[in-house]
Amino acid sequence: MNTVTADIKEFIQHCVYEKNLSPRTIKSYKIDLVQFEQFLIKNSCTLITSEIGKTDLRDFLDSVSELKPKSIKRKVATIRAMFNYLEFEDIIQVNPLRKMRIRIKEPKSLPKVMDIREVGKIFRSAYNAKEKAARTFSRFEALRNVVVVELLFATGARVSEIAGLKKENIDIRTGAVSIKGKGDKERLIQICNKETLKILKDYYSLCRDKINASGGYFLINRLGGRLSDQSIRKIIKNLSLDAGIQRHITPHVFRHSFATLLLEKDVDIKYIQLLLGHSSIMTTQIYTHVNRAKQKKILRTKHPRKDFSMFTPLVI
Repeated sequence: MNTVTADIKEFIQHCVYEKNLSPRTIKSYKIDLVQFEQFLIKNSCTLITSEIGKTDLRDFLDSVSELKPKSIKRKVATIRAMFNYLEFEDIIQVNPLRKMRIRIKEPKSLPKVMDIREVGKIFRSAYNAKEKAARTFSRFEALRNVVVVELLFATGARVSEIAGLKKENIDIRTGAVSIKGKGDKERLIQICNKETLKILKDYYSLCRDKINASGGYFLINRLGGRLSDQSIRKIIKNLSLDAGIQRHITPHVFRHSFATLLLEKDVDIKYIQLLLGHSSIMTTQIYTHVNRAKQKKILRTKHPRKDFSMFTPLVI
């Protein structure tokens, strides 16, 4: 009889070698499944996979109930994916999650966005740092940071997508950027702004040898390796603080702002869906709610009806 430990190992190998899932997804799967296994051991539950039932799963969900709803949903999805695989491979007869009704409500919250003034402040912060940089290393670092900001705002891409860009993904001459998104789906984003194209060319001209030595990664760190997701987050955090913006700004806020500002320019939401790489229009719909919030503010402060009142006596 198969044990949970052995089945977790087999499932992860299936995800890596057969499904070819991203390293980030694999890492999440490992975290969730090891946590599930440790829960079973700690609570003296059965480690025979085929004997795990609804009670064990309910108790596990109860043990993680204090986590954010999004985190709980991820863990449920991970365990369901493994049991589905085991059922398909005839390692177990029935996935126990099939007979469980699990409803986890996530509180609806609008994405954090910047207005164009705040975006401009961060750009000025990055460009000012570039102008002040005199030494070779400082010049490279400051120039690369400008490129990070330009790419985030020009493409609306996720931080992992930006970090994963290679030189062959960016046509410096035409400005076409090929982005590999979730599920290895590729989308093409066209950069048209002349200033953005110039800074990309300047960066590539300065760092061509380092880029080649890194294995072709376009954004590189001071040691010549690929710039990590976390490093990009740190760059954006520092630039936003230097710009005098007190609230927490992340690369994903750039993505949200990209979508919202396009919507405010009356760009069709279907085009925004394609630019963001959303498989469903429903995911993109959240930006219409952000836009409604903007409309409400405009109408509350600018609508001409506020210029007169029925409760103010006429002056004759």
